[in-house]
Amino acid sequence: MTSASLQFFAFILALFGVFGDITATLLPNWKVNADVGSNIITAITQMQGLWMDCTWYSTGMFSCTLKYSVLSLPIYIQAARTTMVLSCILSAFGICITTVGMKCTKLGGDTDSKSHACFAGGVCFILAGIFGLVPTSWYTREIISNFLDQTVPESSKHEPGGAVYTGFISAGFLLTAGVIFCTSCFKKQQGAWIYPPKQHHFSSTEQESNTGYNLKDYV
Repeated sequence: MTSASLQFFAFILALFGVFGDITATLLPNWKVNADVGSNIITAITQMQGLWMDCTWYSTGMFSCTLKYSVLSLPIYIQAARTTMVLSCILSAFGICITTVGMKCTKLGGDTDSKSHACFAGGVCFILAGIFGLVPTSWYTREIISNFLDQTVPESSKHEPGGAVYTGFISAGFLLTAGVIFCTSCFKKQQGAWIYPPKQHHFSSTEQESNTGYNLKDYV
């Protein structure tokens, strides 16, 4: 696979990562609690996200409540909000920068400028993947520790929702895309360092023969 094709493949992965990152940030089902009870008619599904809590009833009713107070939230939710927003911003910057630096585009100027832009976009993707992986891992740890705690009642226990899995997959896409972009530029620069361009050295006789006039013509 050529370098241009590899960069295009990484760009597609990054697009999936950006869309998944934004989706995971906005979805309300970071953790889910299904309480069926004795009657299926009264079954409800409670979902909690970073920005709102939603309840879905088996009758078809659906209600959500926004989390207006930031200071009242647990620290891991506050951290998840911040890092997921940073991940979305960095991944969006990475898309813009790599669009200029990719070999298959006619933007960005000369080859060196495109290579530097491509490397910068890859760094943005790697940072976005890290910022997306940290909150999902921390959030999953809190869910599992709460679920295994014997002092917590069954009605208050939750399981990881679809947003957590979406965040994990999106972070993997962004990290993979960032590594591909960075390594593709690094290999090119490394080749230039190992094999520098040859410089032609001319002897004094060759330099005299190449000039249009010789000193002997004036003697």
